[in-house]
Amino acid sequence: MSYEVWRKRPVEVLAARWWANGDHPEDGVGQLASDPAGGEYTRIEGAVVGFFRRPDSPGEQTHDRCQRIWRDHGWIDTLEGGHTVCPGDWVVTGVQGERYPVKPEIFADTYERVESTT
Repeated sequence: MSYEVWRKRPVEVLAARWWANGDHPEDGVGQLASDPAGGEYTRIEGAVVGFFRRPDSPGEQTHDRCQRIWRDHGWIDTLEGGHTVCPGDWVVTGVQGERYPVKPEIFADTYERVESTT
């Protein structure tokens, strides 16, 4: 058996760089939201990137990779489960509406800006 060389098909995705709660364009922080039990409330947590949710997180200690304290991080639910979002990560919306975080260096190596045609 031998390897074949393949190229990833060019696919356009939406991406927003995340730095803090409410940064994602669809987070809706400060907006009214519907409560599933009825009524409305003012959203304090991002709808896409939520508050960091690891009960075992070391609180004021820093993340090994980005050196920011853990409470500065966000949390995003993906198809593979929950993932930590570091300040500065890109949040990509894929071709089927799925969202996932991408580290800045991976993003720079993988994506290029598409100039608007409108």
